[in-house]
Amino acid sequence: MKYFKVIIVEDVKLELKGTEQIFKNDIPEAEIVGTAMNEEQLWPLMNSNTPDLVLLDLGLGGSTTAGIDICKQIRRRYPAVHILIFTGEILNECLWVDALDAGADGIVLKTGELLTPDLVYSVMKGNHYVFNQPILQKIVQRFRSSVLADNKRSEASLEYDIDEYDERFLRHLALGYTKDMIANLRTMPFGVKSLEKRQADLVRRLFSEDATGVNATRLVTKALQLNIINLDNLTPDA
Repeated sequence: MKYFKVIIVEDVKLELKGTEQIFKNDIPEAEIVGTAMNEEQLWPLMNSNTPDLVLLDLGLGGSTTAGIDICKQIRRRYPAVHILIFTGEILNECLWVDALDAGADGIVLKTGELLTPDLVYSVMKGNHYVFNQPILQKIVQRFRSSVLADNKRSEASLEYDIDEYDERFLRHLALGYTKDMIANLRTMPFGVKSLEKRQADLVRRLFSEDATGVNATRLVTKALQLNIINLDNLTPDA
């Protein structure tokens, strides 16, 4: 690995010192050309000695989003600079997504294996989506849950003979749409009477017991229980 320049953005002095020590002891190819505790200190450093890598904390000065704004600006103003997030926001998954959307090349949580040479080298080689073990475990858990949910949904669709219009109808009922509103959707070429018949047919298919008195709310609840529709994917058609 060739020598490369690094700027560290971290507002906790003790953590900054520990991070500098990691580079000194474990990543000798890295030259720390500057450190910043806030955005105001960062930009003069970027302008005077543009680094190859910015190691960026997300929570600066008590704000959990300051790092996101900095990440966006770095990506826009210095597109060739690699950005590795090093954050203590270990539970804020939405913030991780925001960081990736802002242009970060990877995220290292300040827990578990912390910052290793392999993670830094991976980013410097141009790899994207570089994560340490704690965040990888979260990603795998979410991936596993998503795959299993999709599989259950496919099995339920086959078992109860659910077509795309059934799914669309149930999804919009779950969102609080009336049959009149659903009939006016561009993606639903059915009138209100046809939708009433479709609802009655779905009730017969989904309820093996006496379906007398099953209303739209119970039908939607049953569809959720059977994984025919998914709470994480309840979005209306455009």
